[in-house]
Order: sequence, then structure tokens, then C-alpha cells
Amino acid sequence: MGVTDTTRLDRRTLLKLTGVAGTTGLAAMSGCLGDPSDDDGTDELTITLSQFPDTVDPLDHITGDFFNVYDHIYEPLFDFEPGEGIFSRVVEDWEAQGDGTTELSLRDDVVFHNGDDLTAEDVAWTINRTVDPEMGVPSPIGTFGLGSIEGASAVDETTVSVEYSAAPGLAEFEFGNYARAMNMEWAIENHDAENEAISGADPEVFNGTGPYEVVDFTSGEEIVLERFDDYWGDEPPFERVTFNADGESSGRVNSLETGETDLTINVLPEDVDTVRSADDVEIRQVTSFRNIFCPMKNTVAPFDSLEFRQAMNYAVDNEEIVETILSGFGEPRGQPVAPGINGFNDEIEPYEQDVGMAEGLVDESGYGGVEIELTAPQGRYLNDADVAETVADQIDQLENVSCDANIVDFGIVSDANQAGVDPDEFEIPFFMIGWGTITGDTDYGVQGFFTIPDNPNRTFDDEELSDAILESQQIEDPDERRQQLEEVNRLAHEKAPFVFLHTQESIYGVREDIQWEPREDETVYIWGMET
Repeated sequence: MGVTDTTRLDRRTLLKLTGVAGTTGLAAMSGCLGDPSDDDGTDELTITLSQFPDTVDPLDHITGDFFNVYDHIYEPLFDFEPGEGIFSRVVEDWEAQGDGTTELSLRDDVVFHNGDDLTAEDVAWTINRTVDPEMGVPSPIGTFGLGSIEGASAVDETTVSVEYSAAPGLAEFEFGNYARAMNMEWAIENHDAENEAISGADPEVFNGTGPYEVVDFTSGEEIVLERFDDYWGDEPPFERVTFNADGESSGRVNSLETGETDLTINVLPEDVDTVRSADDVEIRQVTSFRNIFCPMKNTVAPFDSLEFRQAMNYAVDNEEIVETILSGFGEPRGQPVAPGINGFNDEIEPYEQDVGMAEGLVDESGYGGVEIELTAPQGRYLNDADVAETVADQIDQLENVSCDANIVDFGIVSDANQAGVDPDEFEIPFFMIGWGTITGDTDYGVQGFFTIPDNPNRTFDDEELSDAILESQQIEDPDERRQQLEEVNRLAHEKAPFVFLHTQESIYGVREDIQWEPREDETVYIWGMET
């Protein structure tokens, strides 16, 4: 049973008229993090990314830079800790109903930045807009992040019923990481959000429930946030936060040295010593959940041959790439996910370079003499262009394959990753990309790439691999499910849907007095910092 518009509008009108918002949250502010002072300059923070989000719709992208900005405006409904699970946030409690649904109980004191009250109908509509490709904007968050979620409905003012096709534990991984809330009435009336993506270049195009609201916005360059006074939760540690971007690591490091920024992501290995020798800043690093690999779409030649795909893996020397291109900031990998992820298979070793084996497999494939191109981004991952050019060169050194690298903007690679496997619908069959399995579960690292039903964004077409993943999604026993996921990773290694490369380190340059530890899932949460 849904909630009527009349009921919701009455509450929102009352909120606007009285200014009553988040009494519980206001009480909580008395115990907020830190006590930054305007006098010592610690009340402002600048974070420099490697890519500035090129969209303002909070459901339109699924990249780390995108979430690092917009999570502070459109907060997650849950808190997530890698390896620990999900915890209460906007959703106070949740319970699986045993019928393919879980009911979420929302806080009753959450408001949007425009003063409207958050309702269960807002959350249900947002989830439906995320998972329904015919509604709003085709969302990669729906395909990759909420893969088993079928929809949601409002049970009453603060209760949402989420429907899914998988075991409750897997669904919890998904909605616990990717469920957000948009203001349904505002989005439809102002942006026709049921038919198209939200767009615009003003601060008013943003309206979430997060601890920060947008006060200044220069599309493609900079976004400035300030604390949202009516936020229901703890006061975040900085009054004003600016996000900008620089595609060059040297530029990001220079901004850190000169004090123009306080934190920057993706410091390249060759710039690490520069940061370490600078005053008042330091390097912080963590082995991430992000694997770097090269998908090969097997609906076109020559990648429709198992022997050819395996040959590409034997052609590449991942040990050398990690040691020379990444200065050791990475680990060679032979499966889709990184160590520490549920279902990682300890028995799988990376492919080792064997040129003779590679050339023999190419001959067996029947594609000897073929010319291929590897498309790759620059500035998105650690030394990504150099890695791609080395991979292409090592493949090109085979006597029976020619390979060139094509370095492009990341958006082109992202589009290639989402273009599906219909040969009439994509132009780039072989590309390099990275994927962070931020849920801590193998399913997130494989289902978006490999499952077939209702997945137009997949990069690989194989019934056996798809069925193995779908079977894992129905297993409720944790040990049995982990074993099935290990089998999924074994199958993926054998079928070689990717040229497997490495798990990369996340390297940050940070002002020394900011108390913050980087996370394996690469999220940068301002509310997790202290000064």
C-alpha cells in the first residue's frame, strides 16, 4: 500500500512553514566531530580528484570520483564498512520478510536541502528509477550495483519494501551500498526526472539529504559545499568543502605542495617521493579492492575464441608491469576480484608470461596475423596509459598478432564498458578498465560483466559462467555461497573474459593534520575525518 501525495505534501508544507527539522539530528550536533576554528583555517577543506563528474544526476554514473562528490549531497541510506557489512544511517532498521522482500524502516527526521521531508515514497521511487532502464536515465548503478533488486514500494510513511530475485544476504550487500534518496516531487516537477537525466549548471540542480548542500557550482571544474544546517545527523568536521579535479598527477601533487588542496587521490608512484619530501603533507596508501583488466567482448572476432583470449593473457608479463610501471604499487592478478573479497580463490595463480604458449594458442584459434587495438584511459588509474601501452606492446611482440594502444578520455572507455555485447551496438571490443569490488563480495565484481538475463551492459556472453553466478545468488548458506563464488572465479580465470592485470594500491597525498585513514573501497567520506 502506497502513501498518498496529500499526506506527504501536508508534512512537507508543515515543515516549510514551521522550520522544524531533524530534532534528533539537532540534538546529536552537540556531540559532533572535532571543533574546527575559523582562526586556524581548518574549517575549510579542498579535495582534488583525477576526474570531475560530468553529470549532475546522482544515478547517472558509478565511478569513485562521482560517489566521492555526490555521497556528501545524496548520502547513502546505510553506512558500509569493508569486511564488516552495513549499519544504520538514514535506514534505522531492516528485516527480510522471507518472501523475496526486505522492509527498510527510515528515520522520521530526515529532510532534503530544499526543506522537504524525506518519505518512504521518495526512497522507493529512487530505487525504481535506478533499476528500471525505461525510467529516467539508464543507470549503471542499477545494472552493476543493484543487479538483483527488482523494485521497491512504500508500505507507509517511513517503511519501504525492497523486492529482489536473489538471496536476502546478497540483496543486502546491494541496497546497503547503492540505495540513495532523491526528492521525487522536486525531481519530476523541476527536471522531468522520470523521462530524462537531471541536468543543469546551477547549485539548485542538487537536492539531497546529505550533511552538505551545494552553494557554488562550475560545471566540469568545481563544486563547493557547505554544511546543511538542518541535517539530521552529526555535524561534519568542515564548514566548507571544495571538490575540483586535475587529470595530471603532477598537477595534483603541486596543488598539495602549494597548499591549494588538502587531499588528493591517485598520486602516481613516481610522484610519491615528491610528496614525502614536502612540508606538512604526507603519503597514505592502502591495497584497494580495485582490479585493473582488459575486457574482450567475445561476440566478435578474434575474441570469440577461447584460445585467443587465453593467448592474450599469456602474452603479458604482469610481474614486470607491476615492478616497472607501478614501482611495486600493485599485485599481479588472475581472477576478477582482489584478496579480501568474499569468494576470492586462493588457488588461482596469475597467468605467467609465456610467449611460445601465446603464439601457439593464437595459431590454434585460427586468428594468426590478426590486427587488434587496445583502448585505454589516461589519468583514471595508476599510470594507466603506460600500463596499456606496455600491454599492447607485449601483445604486439607475438609473431602472429599486431596490437596498438589507443589512449582516450575515460568517458569513452566507460561508454565502451556499458555498451553491451551486441556487435551492432558497440565499436570497441578490447579496452582497459578498473573495477573496485566495493561491496566486499565477488558478486559485485562479476555479475555486471558476465550475467546474461536483463543485463544489457555485460561485456561477455557465456551461459556457463552466467549460470554459475546466478546459482550463487540464490544460495543462503554463507559457506556454500563462498565456495560457489570461488568456483565462479575459477571459471572466469579459465574462460579468460579479460586480460587479467593487477590489483592496484590507492595512494593519497594528505595534509598531515587531517586525521583520516584511506579505505579499501576507495571512498573518501568527509564525515570520517577529524582535525
